[in-house]
Amino acid sequence: MGYPRRVAIVACPFCREMFERAEAKNCPVCGIALQALEKLPPAPTLAHELEDDGIPPAPEHVPFAATYLGRGRGPMMAVGLVGIVLFFLAWVHVTLPYIVELSGFDLARRQGFSWAVLVPTVASRRSIAQLRGARFAAAFLSFIPAFNATIIAVFTPPHGIVPVRFTYGWPLWATIALSLVATVLGTRLGGRLDVMTVSTGSSAGQALH
Repeated sequence: MGYPRRVAIVACPFCREMFERAEAKNCPVCGIALQALEKLPPAPTLAHELEDDGIPPAPEHVPFAATYLGRGRGPMMAVGLVGIVLFFLAWVHVTLPYIVELSGFDLARRQGFSWAVLVPTVASRRSIAQLRGARFAAAFLSFIPAFNATIIAVFTPPHGIVPVRFTYGWPLWATIALSLVATVLGTRLGGRLDVMTVSTGSSAGQALH
């Protein structure tokens, strides 16, 4: 009475054709060794086809190309790349007691500040749902440079016996402004779910409202 505790079903890792465990050892179509169905991850090759229950995947879960730049993904990566360039430019120009230029990287090493890299976080998201799920992380990572750069600009180092003269370079202020822009973009990463286009199905190329 009731269901068995274990269903002996195996499936092809590629085409996901299912068989009973004693029915076959290799897929008759693909020739690949069959594995336990419950151990197989979702198949990216079938993401555009129907799910197991016959319902197509939601548009926000359909993966897009790695070069996709829509829904804030492109602007966020562009801002992140520009921020990396600014990070290695001169933030502080010291003229006394010696002449030296310190970049954001130099200041981070000297003062022990932590800095985050935004580009991999955004580039690794390959669907609208993943982009929306990374909103908090993207906004938080985007705000870190502005926070640290503001501390550097506001809390000047104390003067000792030897006087210290320095000026702040434009990359410092540009980093703060760019960081705030990225924070706003991060809160909107992935766009809205009520307006989107799909590449497959009966609504191909049409806006979904």
